[in-house]
Amino acid sequence: MKLRSILGAICSLPLLIHAAPGSTVNQARQSTDRLVFAHFMIGITSNRNSAADYDDDMKRAKSLGIDAFALNIGVDPYTDRQLDLAYQSAANNDMKVFISFDFNWYHTGQGYEVGQKVAQYGSRPAQLMVDGKIFVSSFAGDGLDINAMRSAAGKPVFFAPNFHPEMGTDMSGVDGLLNWMAWDNDGNNKAPKPGRHVTVQDGDDAYIRALNGKGYIAPVSPWFFTHFGPEVPYSKNWVFPGDLLWYDRWLQVLDMGPRFIEIVTWNDYGESHYIGPLSSPHTDDGASKWVNDMPHDGWMDMSKPFIAAYKDGASSSSVNSYITEDLLVYWYRPAPRGVNCDATDTCMVPANNGSGNYFNGRPDGWETMEDAVFVVTTLTEPATVTVNSGGNVQVFDAPAGASAFTVPMGVGSQAFSLSRNGQVIQSGVSLLPIIDGCVCGLYNFNPYVGTLPPGPIDSLQSAGLNSLTQGLHVQTCAPTPSLGNDYRYDHPHNQYQHQDHQNAHGTHDHQATANLHDPYNYTDQHEHQNHDNKNINHDDPHNHNHNHERPRHRPSLYRRNRPRKLRRAVQFRLPLWLLPSRPLQLHAVRSTSSHAADYRYEMLTAVRFG
Repeated sequence: MKLRSILGAICSLPLLIHAAPGSTVNQARQSTDRLVFAHFMIGITSNRNSAADYDDDMKRAKSLGIDAFALNIGVDPYTDRQLDLAYQSAANNDMKVFISFDFNWYHTGQGYEVGQKVAQYGSRPAQLMVDGKIFVSSFAGDGLDINAMRSAAGKPVFFAPNFHPEMGTDMSGVDGLLNWMAWDNDGNNKAPKPGRHVTVQDGDDAYIRALNGKGYIAPVSPWFFTHFGPEVPYSKNWVFPGDLLWYDRWLQVLDMGPRFIEIVTWNDYGESHYIGPLSSPHTDDGASKWVNDMPHDGWMDMSKPFIAAYKDGASSSSVNSYITEDLLVYWYRPAPRGVNCDATDTCMVPANNGSGNYFNGRPDGWETMEDAVFVVTTLTEPATVTVNSGGNVQVFDAPAGASAFTVPMGVGSQAFSLSRNGQVIQSGVSLLPIIDGCVCGLYNFNPYVGTLPPGPIDSLQSAGLNSLTQGLHVQTCAPTPSLGNDYRYDHPHNQYQHQDHQNAHGTHDHQATANLHDPYNYTDQHEHQNHDNKNINHDDPHNHNHNHERPRHRPSLYRRNRPRKLRRAVQFRLPLWLLPSRPLQLHAVRSTSSHAADYRYEMLTAVRFG
């Protein structure tokens, strides 16, 4: 997690730029000249004790086509130790890394000290070299004495910092620039406001003009949400509009063709733009309140063909050629944006900082978020996509290649399927339902990301949960993950184990056969590709009720493919075990075990279908 208060001043791009779509010139390059980075926070990795603790991150990033991690560092006492381990792991796994100096902790008068750190690591085998030079970047840092840095480094440096053209910074000493603002904004580091809307492409254009042919590091990010209350000294509470950003932005950068791309981020859980696994070892800065049970690694899976196309110099119209397997990725927030959590949210009391980044209650910018379920398909052949969001069923014809769809959010279970020629080829129910309530009492705008076919369940480790209860105003949450677990049988400390619950069978992945006359009448075979069957009770998130009294929705945003047909909720027939008849309770209620947690949902009317 970084303190972004500095951005309030330095990220104010000129408003109303809005260049024509063709104004950013595609820079035709050989694939060997293009590199993909992912921003990696060293500041939360003090609990790693060996190079092997970085291996999984390195291997997974490499498998996606990511070339190097940008290792964001401050001045913590453990920084050198963690850099040593990360550089060694990268070398062991044929990955590259480079240092990104965070000027929330460094200051611009430390050019010599920055250069010394470059010299310390620049000769390591895993150091990224570009044009025969040590590659170095930063977060912020406008005004750094670049000559002092280069002198202390002692070797040629390819310096591509996160300086800001709108500040009038002298760019003559840089070799490239990183643009951090990967989200539409208001020109003052917050979500767009009426009359103040700076798009990500506006930022691209400003940087490319300032660089005048030098290397541009274009940002690609899926989301932004942060919700730190006064329980920490770095209180901040806002969102940038996300929705289908992860899909739309990849198409933009393919057509723009910059020399470099940086994914923002791999593991910044505090700002919810992580694509790396929850299980990646890290300490808890307090973000676990909205990160627990919210895996994002489906975004990782989705990025692979886009990365391959980018490195090959392909445009967005050619990405289909890089899709080698069928994948459906979906994401959604855990509750509608209008849910009222004022009575229990941690940000309803004043915070003791003047950063301008803290707002009471809902995060600043919450109105920009669509109440919707977002679906992206990357398909080898055309298929039919069916989405059931809490009883709101929509069907789409998806062509081969990459496509995006939006379905209005419905409270209850979230089910998805792919079919071809009348046969269901993939189907499943998400492990996390949408609730008309407050998870752990909070306004949680962090999305849950899932896939068909599903991957392994991804959970925070114990160190990543240590601060979950700090500052909470409810007593029903414990620092434990919950997805896919059985509380009554596996966790004797569960306070609800003695209640009278009926057994039910839960699964993330249902390979199903379909009645061709009624494609929603699945015959569940209970096949699990990635984890064992679990018996679950009605307090588990596998079990959910449909609610006809759904909140009102804004019109859905249909991208490229409009729904072929809308079915009524009563036409959707799922296995009976999915629809318990008992009323459920509200609030995230977790057991005291270190392995499991459960959600309870209140005031949801149980409805059975056919």
